[in-house]
Amino acid sequence: MTKVYFLWHVHEVAGAGDDEKLIGVYATEADAMGAIDRLRHQPGFKDFPEGFQIVSYTMNADHWREGFISVVEAMGTLRP
Repeated sequence: MTKVYFLWHVHEVAGAGDDEKLIGVYATEADAMGAIDRLRHQPGFKDFPEGFQIVSYTMNADHWREGFISVVEAMGTLRP
């Protein structure tokens, strides 16, 4: 099966959780690494160089196989 490589940049923002950016989707891991090399010295990215993450996904495959509940439903389960 064919894989693609998602390049993310994630860093924590104090009091606000994670700031996640999808940088791009690449045909090879080497292509994603090349993007990191091009971006690592840019404003913002240079302050959080450890934030780059490459995640591979197999194409034409189901990656979420179970159902889900809404946020509203989940919040209702937290109430006494």
